[in-house]
Amino acid sequence: MIHSLFLINQAGDIFLEKHWKSVISRSVCDYFFEAKEKAVEPDNVPPVLQTPHHYLISIYRDKLFFLSVIQTEVPPLFVIEFLHRVADTIQDYFGECSESLIKDNVVTVYELLEEMLDNGFPLATESNVLKEMIRPPTILRSVVNTLTGGSNVGDKLPTGQLSSIPWRRAGVKYTNNEAYFDVIEAIDAIVDKSGTTVFAEIQGVIEACVRLTGMPDLTMTFMNPSLLDDVSFHPCVRFKRWESERALSFIPPDGNFTLMNYHVSSQNLVAIPVYVKQNISFFETGPCGRMDITIGPKQTMGKTVEAMMVTIHMPKAVLSANLTATQGNYTYDLANKVLVWDIGKLNPQKLPNLRGSLSLQSGAPKPEDNPSLNIDLKIQQVAISGLKVSRLDMHGEKYKPFKGVKYLTKAGNFQVRT
Repeated sequence: MIHSLFLINQAGDIFLEKHWKSVISRSVCDYFFEAKEKAVEPDNVPPVLQTPHHYLISIYRDKLFFLSVIQTEVPPLFVIEFLHRVADTIQDYFGECSESLIKDNVVTVYELLEEMLDNGFPLATESNVLKEMIRPPTILRSVVNTLTGGSNVGDKLPTGQLSSIPWRRAGVKYTNNEAYFDVIEAIDAIVDKSGTTVFAEIQGVIEACVRLTGMPDLTMTFMNPSLLDDVSFHPCVRFKRWESERALSFIPPDGNFTLMNYHVSSQNLVAIPVYVKQNISFFETGPCGRMDITIGPKQTMGKTVEAMMVTIHMPKAVLSANLTATQGNYTYDLANKVLVWDIGKLNPQKLPNLRGSLSLQSGAPKPEDNPSLNIDLKIQQVAISGLKVSRLDMHGEKYKPFKGVKYLTKAGNFQVRT
């Protein structure tokens, strides 16, 4: 199914490759590099590319490309989900998914890939099951392995692999039993020049950190589950219970996992948390342009907007920006023609403003299109869709666990046209 995997950094260097069948030449990646050159942003590289003899399916995570080579037709989302699992596992094992850490732990990474895929088909992709087979590296273990010639690979097959609940290992024990859930929502939106919402939807995820003794059976209910249009669950969730009662019933994996992904479509009223007043204009005569941007809170449910940032990809003719920011600071990358205004926390009493002049190349024609504004933001302790967890009950064990739910709203692909 999946023939080979290449890990590629932003510069276009292949720093790791793994083949499950015969070795495929690196030259197959040339088709991918062509598509990468055409894309303005790394996120814009097409996830599926067809070549004369292969399909190339890729994802972009943490400034790295995970590129798989497929020889037969397969469901692309199946492969994309597996690639995300690989990135999640690397992050879980080493703290982050970066080129330097992967190179430092290359033996462990190869061992993980060998267990996660069997002859091209996904086998063990749950992090807590993998940790029983391949122990996470520590300094002490690395020293011992170097001296004794040992490895991180366990001697026994994990007990969970042979049970009807393969995502959870048996005999789990904790002194402090706790279950914490993060409801994270990303707003994808396009707002036109007049401030009218052209498109808006929410991509949501519920991340879980469950450290409970024994074999607990959890039930999570929501105040307003009808908000959720399109859902996908971790394999532990009993789907029939969700269909009949709109409740999540599951025996959780041990540790960190993604319980559920959901989607709130533009058919529902998606609240836009900020408004932007902007005016970017370029003049026919004289090498000059003007910019004036003001941002304020709109529908934030009484919460503060934090980590506010505006990124603008300027036309190639713009040489420099002479601007004044009433809050935060701005930088202009001349090589990439990218203006970044880092605002920070939004103060409703004193709205941040960025204004000034733009210098254009002499003799260059006036840019045909005004650049768009890409917005980044975070709002703590609120889910912008209005989704709320009402209860979390546990059955099958007699102790009382610590429970908690946190909410976070952030910007996904949030664009304001000028």
